[in-house]
Amino acid sequence: MEAAIRSQEVNPGKLAHLFKKQFELCNVSPGQTVAIVSDLGTRREYIQAAFAAADEIGADIYEMCVNMIPGWTKVGVPTIGKCKGTLEALMQCDMILIFHVPLFAKWLREVQQAGVRVQMIIDAPDDLEQLQSPPGLKDAVVHAGKVYEQSTNIHVTSKHGTDLTYSRGEYPVMIQYGIADEPGRFDHWGVGLIHTFPNEGSAKGKVVIMPGDIVILPYCRYVMDPIHLDIEDGHVVSIDGGLDATLMKEWLKRGEEFKGDRDPYALSHLGWGLNPQCRWDSIALYGDAPERSRAASRCFPGNFLFSTGPNSQGGGKRTTKGHYDVPMRDCTIELDGKIVVEEGRLIDPKMIVPEVRRG
Repeated sequence: MEAAIRSQEVNPGKLAHLFKKQFELCNVSPGQTVAIVSDLGTRREYIQAAFAAADEIGADIYEMCVNMIPGWTKVGVPTIGKCKGTLEALMQCDMILIFHVPLFAKWLREVQQAGVRVQMIIDAPDDLEQLQSPPGLKDAVVHAGKVYEQSTNIHVTSKHGTDLTYSRGEYPVMIQYGIADEPGRFDHWGVGLIHTFPNEGSAKGKVVIMPGDIVILPYCRYVMDPIHLDIEDGHVVSIDGGLDATLMKEWLKRGEEFKGDRDPYALSHLGWGLNPQCRWDSIALYGDAPERSRAASRCFPGNFLFSTGPNSQGGGKRTTKGHYDVPMRDCTIELDGKIVVEEGRLIDPKMIVPEVRRG
């Protein structure tokens, strides 16, 4: 699928300006040290823009390139720590810019615990401009996170047949507003969402993934036919449907590390999107390359972000590679009986942020 409504490339001078703005949002100041963790597939114009931005601010900056290209479909890849001295060096800097997905990797938790800020950048140049955190997004996400944190029992329904319940409290609520602006904070440039990991064994019911919902990971595609999931004791126990159901079965099966491994089928992060800069139709408009859907398709306001697999990011023990991410439309989310998202629309005025027209 190809579309050209908006050019993917950005003028190099403008890109440096965007990185400078992002650095300022992340509270990078003169004398601080920024470490770039790149890989063999990183866009060189991003590295150049980062160096230019740091130089203009007066921050020190260096690049560490890992000898691999971590795939978008792989999580928990130990890109740092195998080479002596790499982890120790990163522990000493103020902020890390990373250009691949470090989620569920042990080293990420270690640098965060040391107070290092981590800014992930994995989207297309024009998406960095379009999706950059708008005014008010941080406040909206923080508010939504507090509301989620105060809840215990969650009920998700849809007119298509989704009827899922789970409880929370064992794991923290994760908030992402696109800016790594506080010590130990990890964030992803362009996002705006909250999520948590359900209490072990608490999730039960049915999830119906419908045409138009998006499999962000691993396939970066719109669902074409319904997928019917039965959930028991926190795990997917049946997957029924057509081609899309078969694709899901095959992927999760490949994530099994031994016979009877249930970790790929466990429910992972569950939450909803809040970034008004993100669009559900971004894949249709701009193409289905992974670089096009990592933030835009995950964070459009009011989606219910359903996933399976690991929970180590929240402090759990599951580190499976069998991770499946699906932002779903038209869902209603109730927290202890109070509706916060109704049929895919945010209800709480404090969670609603105006879109900023850009480009």
